[in-house]
Amino acid sequence: MSAVIEIEGLRKTFHTLRQGRRVAVDGFDMVVEAGQVHGFLGPNGSGKTTTLRALLGLVGADGGRMSVLGASAPEQLPRVAGRVGAIVESPQFFGNFTGHRTLRLLAVAGGVPTARVDEVLEQVGLYDRGHDRVKGYSLGMKQRLAVASALLKGPELLILDEPANGLDPAGIREMRDLIRSLAEAGVTVLVSSHILAEIQLICDHVTIISEGRRVAAGRVDEVLAGYDQHEWQVRVAEPTRAAELLQAAGLTVIAHDGLLVVGGADEPELISRSLGEQGIWVRELTPIRPDLESVFLELTGTAPHPTLPRQLGGSVPPEEGSDQPMIDLDVRAHRGADA
Repeated sequence: MSAVIEIEGLRKTFHTLRQGRRVAVDGFDMVVEAGQVHGFLGPNGSGKTTTLRALLGLVGADGGRMSVLGASAPEQLPRVAGRVGAIVESPQFFGNFTGHRTLRLLAVAGGVPTARVDEVLEQVGLYDRGHDRVKGYSLGMKQRLAVASALLKGPELLILDEPANGLDPAGIREMRDLIRSLAEAGVTVLVSSHILAEIQLICDHVTIISEGRRVAAGRVDEVLAGYDQHEWQVRVAEPTRAAELLQAAGLTVIAHDGLLVVGGADEPELISRSLGEQGIWVRELTPIRPDLESVFLELTGTAPHPTLPRQLGGSVPPEEGSDQPMIDLDVRAHRGADA
């Protein structure tokens, strides 16, 4: 694979009369390879939008190196602009214009054949509503119109900043399906979002930013695997006796509401065999796997508790500094703020 986006050591500081000096991005790194659907995650104020704006030349960076499709950014962006589509923050459209007219004007301004208008309307599922006025569109339809505008040039790279922001569940699903279809068509997609369950469903790689610095990067499954404590939820008829037997077998056990959370077993057979040999039969044996939301909350320091929840979809993270193979991890984030 080749890098479509490269960011190394990006720094950006804002100065305002009211708040003084604010560090928005502090030595941030990110690499997006061709063909990826790459999730860009971070809490509000973490530096996501500032990073994207700097990458696209919408705000000047104070330091660092960036490139898009091999062109140095922002200096050489005009050379590759025709191969990049981007939506940063909420786009605005004239309400009295139809979706078709809106895209036609954008196509003419951008030197794109107007035949592309119907093609992209079909691609985003708005073909039947293309001649309706935009003011009658739902929020989800306006978001899809924005994506259509970014697709007019037939980009190799699509950058979407919070494309599901404000959407209802149906709209979120529509956006998910659209991003998947674009990826299947060979478009590299960088999508920033705070809807973590959606990112886990559609993205194969992820970069997490907190307080202006990268705190994790890699394949989604690898990032999650680094926080898998090999824990299992166990339900038996005699939980007290079962806990004693499992502890005697060298496993950690926490009893909670009639269930046992058992740690230290790489394979479930160890649990079932340890209990079955003593006449205790397992009624439920479910792996407890970390999800992207629980890992995100822990990495960014926004979890309500100091450890990940011990429930399905969450587990206790490894200690800071522990070996995390195949994961680019730096949890020592510095303080900063987004613009």
